[in-house]
Amino acid sequence: MPAANDTCTHDFAPEAQDAVYRAIFTRRDVRSHFLPDPIDDAVLARLLMAAHHAPSVGFMQPWNFIVIRDGERRAQVRKLFLAAREIELPQIAGERQALYRKLKLEGICESPLNLVVTCDRSRTQTSPLGRWHNPEMDLFSTVCAVQNFWLAARAEGIGVGWVSILDREALKQLLAIPAHVVPVAYLCVGHVSEFAPKPDLEKHGWGHRLPLGDLIMSEVYAGSGEEALKRLATANPAAG
Repeated sequence: MPAANDTCTHDFAPEAQDAVYRAIFTRRDVRSHFLPDPIDDAVLARLLMAAHHAPSVGFMQPWNFIVIRDGERRAQVRKLFLAAREIELPQIAGERQALYRKLKLEGICESPLNLVVTCDRSRTQTSPLGRWHNPEMDLFSTVCAVQNFWLAARAEGIGVGWVSILDREALKQLLAIPAHVVPVAYLCVGHVSEFAPKPDLEKHGWGHRLPLGDLIMSEVYAGSGEEALKRLATANPAAG
């Protein structure tokens, strides 16, 4: 037992810290590079356990996980994606539509399995803790589960791609999701041949990572200050 004046530290060993940051900085939204190799159930169970240990407001744990392996069902989901993409296309600025059509935006059928992370909005009806003023916190909590799953998957060498171009109601009907349950994330999951050094959308010129220093404010929105912190943030090498 440490003496009263000893400093108690809870930080990870340097190599463990490096592993955490490596998972964060090399995580990718995978659309291609999927391999057909199946994911071992023991690995998938670990990833789901990581998701299940995400923070949730009021300890509500509003998530469920639908594992989709059937090829025909995934083909039906891909049809929903293709239809949704055609609806989204006219909303894209005219000069960018050609690039949009070229982008690989899903791996629904290429990945060995898909995973739907849902939010059961009725699970905490009798407990408004943390939701009385912010009723969307159950949805935000579910997104935390998605992030946990994603980072654990990267640590296991598993690729994950989030498909957001889907009609929610059509997806709910296809997967028999009850009315009070919201599909938050449709994920393509599988082993990959590589993790790209940069996000695909950055690689293809759709966007770029904003400088962190430009996003740091002091005390109030757009408040000036924290110059030393901004310099340090700017000086750190880009993680890709």
